[in-house]
Amino acid sequence: MAHGEIVAKYAKWRIFLLVIFGLLLLAIGLCLTVGGAKLAFLGGSPYYVVIGVLLVIAGALAVLRRFCGLQLYLVAFVLTFPWALWEVGFDGWALIPRLVGPFILAVLALLLLPSRFADGRSTRRGLGAGLTALFLLILVVGVPLSQSSPQPLPLPGVQAGNAYFDDQTKPAAADWPAWGGGGGQRFSDLDQITPANVGSLQQAWVYHTGDIGKNYGVELTPLKIDDTIYGCTALHAAFALDASTGQQKWRFDPKTPIEYSAPNSACRGVAYYHQPDAAADAACANRIVWGSLDAKIYAVDARTGELCAGFGDKGHVDLTDHLGPTDPTMVSTTSAPTIVHGVIVTSQQIRDGERRLAPSGVVRGWDAVTGKLRFAWDMNQPDITTLPPEGKTYSPGTPDMWSTAVGDEGLGLVYLPMANPTGDYLSSGRSEAERTYGSSVTALDVETGKPRWVHQFVKNDVWDYDTPAQPSLVEFPTPSGKVPALVQTTKMGDIFVLDRRNGQLLSKVAETPVPQGGVEPGERSPTQTRSLYNATQQPDITETRMWGMSPIDQMLCRIQFREASYQGMFTPPTADKPYIMSPGNNGGSDWGSLSVDVRRGVIVANYNIFPTYAQLVPRAQDDAMGVYYLGDPRSKMPRPGYNRPAADQPYGISPNQGWLMPTGMLCTQPPYGGIRAIDLATGKTLWDHPFGTAERNGPFGIPSLLPLTIGTPNNGGAVTTASGLIFIATTTDDHLRAIDLSTGKTVWSVALPAGGQSAPMLYEQGGKQYVVIMAGGHHSMLTPAGDALIAYALPGKS
Repeated sequence: MAHGEIVAKYAKWRIFLLVIFGLLLLAIGLCLTVGGAKLAFLGGSPYYVVIGVLLVIAGALAVLRRFCGLQLYLVAFVLTFPWALWEVGFDGWALIPRLVGPFILAVLALLLLPSRFADGRSTRRGLGAGLTALFLLILVVGVPLSQSSPQPLPLPGVQAGNAYFDDQTKPAAADWPAWGGGGGQRFSDLDQITPANVGSLQQAWVYHTGDIGKNYGVELTPLKIDDTIYGCTALHAAFALDASTGQQKWRFDPKTPIEYSAPNSACRGVAYYHQPDAAADAACANRIVWGSLDAKIYAVDARTGELCAGFGDKGHVDLTDHLGPTDPTMVSTTSAPTIVHGVIVTSQQIRDGERRLAPSGVVRGWDAVTGKLRFAWDMNQPDITTLPPEGKTYSPGTPDMWSTAVGDEGLGLVYLPMANPTGDYLSSGRSEAERTYGSSVTALDVETGKPRWVHQFVKNDVWDYDTPAQPSLVEFPTPSGKVPALVQTTKMGDIFVLDRRNGQLLSKVAETPVPQGGVEPGERSPTQTRSLYNATQQPDITETRMWGMSPIDQMLCRIQFREASYQGMFTPPTADKPYIMSPGNNGGSDWGSLSVDVRRGVIVANYNIFPTYAQLVPRAQDDAMGVYYLGDPRSKMPRPGYNRPAADQPYGISPNQGWLMPTGMLCTQPPYGGIRAIDLATGKTLWDHPFGTAERNGPFGIPSLLPLTIGTPNNGGAVTTASGLIFIATTTDDHLRAIDLSTGKTVWSVALPAGGQSAPMLYEQGGKQYVVIMAGGHHSMLTPAGDALIAYALPGKS
């Protein structure tokens, strides 16, 4: 019987759909064959080229109206299933690009395949359907079984008296007196809200700031002093609220022009200062101090919101003084100042990636009452004590302190988490001082403005692994007794414990050999210091960890992986090919910092697990694309791709942070974020879980609505409580959660009206305990923008 006569025996709709299905298989097969051949040539998995050839043949047969093409596709699916399990086991998220698309095609093939050929022979459709159902059953059983987490280790017990703090570092309780609570611990000594009753939390009040910046990202943790909440908006207006009702008491708007709103501009918080020798009813006896988008420090009366006329220039000081030429968005303040011994200590945020000769990162101290400049620490000009010589500026390009410092009143020290020098990804033009203080924590004497000690975490950093987190001050147990210490987390995920009197290590470390080479082979340190105390960094990424929503985009990510230079965390930057930084410059940990339960001795760290895919770009190539630094008259926005000029150097940089695909998904498989509890005394991990669900994430920005834990990127911080709870938002699923400290399990959550990329705080007023979170969203985290400061409390408490 001729083929045409056989085909005529099938319904026309079946033949039509067979041809359409064949064309689809041909398109997919050609992509996989061409891409798979390239991947195999680069040394990658041969699966894609093999399966691509099978799909091309199957598609061609189907286009020729031969149902055996469907059978051949089902054979390809049967081969794919064991390959997928061999590569990633029963990791559900890792199996998605390997099996979901092929499974859907297998179901379609089974629906199109008749039970018998026209000549009466069996198509064995039942066998194919049975195998497909068996594979599905194996996954339904195997994936959940593989998701079980190790049992959490027992929590250390609550200690009586001053457990892990002293008189200088008492934890926050009824008030929240500074950005990080007491001593940067992000711990509340309140215990009214417990794991048993937290499920009854209700919204107590909400305050809408009315400000959503052009490049939003509020990131606010407010203060609570006496009966008042103090905070700032996306456009850096300060406000005061009634702590019981959330009603506004006053608002001061510096009216910064909107063009000063830099990418991801934020106001993380304000500082409070009480003037000891002032009369209680004197103007500005208590004051609120904060920074603006155009780099001014303002001081207003905490009671009225009126400018403190005797502070600086009628109520403000200008951080751009003696910085040299600046342009809007180039210099700003995003973090709360730190006040120690009556001295306001701050640096300024210098916009990343613009030029090596960017404005200085000089750290300065002002008298909290008069605004008089008390000191300036310019690491390249250490002889400068306040102002540079007439006609001169502070040293350009030095590391800034864009994050939040913490002070020790007893020692008279302020601890600065330092960034790396501008021109982040090249180091040959750096001074000796920049090589010493970059990516460190530096202890500054607030009376002299001179460094007392420095401890560097990355040697000659060219990965933008600057120190982002506020240090946490604790009393650390040692064989000879408790020692005044600070706990510092890093973008690498390494956690270090230092004696805060002298910077000496109290936790164990190892000097680890690291790769050499790149565009500056003589610049790379042969070793880097890694923490043996605790580190959230995951194993080195491999080709099998590439992800996507289908085999095609997963294959493309595999090709990118094979094309790039990757030798672990400290892969030297390259220009002839891309290179991978893992973790990227968004974590490990970021500005949200650690939370330390100083009653039990438990650290809580939320962290990120996603890389940056980068490449140095020769200056001539950047110029040809029109990539010039901010302030150059030739500069135009937006720039092409991910390019940043990093001017005054031989190369610019193109960093794809997160290694995003055009689909909006990341090239590496989940989880992308986690949360961990750590025994402060030993550094042992008590429990560790992926953090955040897939509800608001999906390809092309379409929410998946899947309430399944995936481990999302997160930005912000946590707060722990004396009752054994963790309150935290930070994830891209826009929820505030309460987590049981003993297990890591979520015991309460609430959907927020916008992204919660901030850190909560707790306070007590009128016998009632409140939890407050800023839901302002975050531009680069792709969470919705908002302006709501929300408080939650238990009903009926008073």
